[in-house]
Amino acid sequence: MEKYIEPFVEATSGVFTNMVGMDIAVGRPYICEMNSPHAWDISGVIGLTGEARGAVVLSLKQDLALAITTTLTGREQPALNEDVVDAVGELINIIAGNAKKGLEESFKLVISLPTIVDGPNHHIAWPLEQTRIICIPFTVQGGKEFCLSVALETKREGLKYE
Repeated sequence: MEKYIEPFVEATSGVFTNMVGMDIAVGRPYICEMNSPHAWDISGVIGLTGEARGAVVLSLKQDLALAITTTLTGREQPALNEDVVDAVGELINIIAGNAKKGLEESFKLVISLPTIVDGPNHHIAWPLEQTRIICIPFTVQGGKEFCLSVALETKREGLKYE
């Protein structure tokens, strides 16, 4: 599973460093439960299909989402709004797209359009109930945290996923 996670870590680090201008530190990935309570305010979700299937989710607290959007738009963002939704959607789209490139030696993937979910303790509808969800914690300057969650089920011979 580690070889499947590394492209997501590299893609996230690249996006935050080069696009957002924030250096990030990667924490130790852990398995999280599908319905675990959380403290995130907004999440961007991308579905994955093809020779593997699953989803990747970028989850942030509101203050970090506002700071990122302010950097990307050049305008102060006072609250979650369409600009913030667009920014989070663009971030997860680029992360998933770049990770997809890193996974091409293992399998071909097709990514969906991003979906944004927000609100306190919002719920993510994971596409696969039996697949483990790996949460990769990140910390930006100033100690603000965010999480990239990946659930990826690889397709083996025939049409069976494992």
